[in-house]
Amino acid sequence: MIKVADLPGTIPVFPLPGALLLPRARLPLHIFEPRYLQMLDDALKTPGRLIGMVQPNEVAGRDGHGLHTIGCAGRLTQFSETEDNRYLITLTGISRFRVTAEVEGFTPYRRCEVNWDGFDRDRGRTEEDTTFDRPAFLDTLGRYFDARSLSADWETLKEADDELLINSLSMMLDFDAEDKQALLEAPSLSTRRETLITLIEFDLRGGEGEMMQ
Repeated sequence: MIKVADLPGTIPVFPLPGALLLPRARLPLHIFEPRYLQMLDDALKTPGRLIGMVQPNEVAGRDGHGLHTIGCAGRLTQFSETEDNRYLITLTGISRFRVTAEVEGFTPYRRCEVNWDGFDRDRGRTEEDTTFDRPAFLDTLGRYFDARSLSADWETLKEADDELLINSLSMMLDFDAEDKQALLEAPSLSTRRETLITLIEFDLRGGEGEMMQ
């Protein structure tokens, strides 16, 4: 288990709308903007190689450039450079964090002071969802895929462990940024699965009616 004492108090953050990273999951990214190329180079020089993924929050902060309070840090576990000086990288989710302050400084990218308390579950073992009704879930998912004309490897979905299945779908499915934030902030795997089902069913109804609170 990763200890809070081993995690830095300040990390670079990548405010990418709709991009969700969850603990123990992997997020591929294509880095090409100069400020984020600099962020990547700097992160590679640190022991943890951590980058925080966080959703922008247009209603917070000055000039509409605020950030959501909770994000997830990923460790750079794979990277390759293209011939035109772009990077293909993979972040592996380490732990969620709470933004406490944005750091003013001279880097072209944003940096934040963060607090790791309250997310011990992220840094422990793989979570299980003991009340997960997989057949019913896959039936709902199948109707969603049919409605969106999506294909899937159903044998893989049937065999994937609970956390891999729920977190991968939470990251991959096409929900808006606020919905992705709700999935990120779910306190446990079971509540994330409940949120995911709510979002899928809401979409199947054509977005009619009120979302579950």
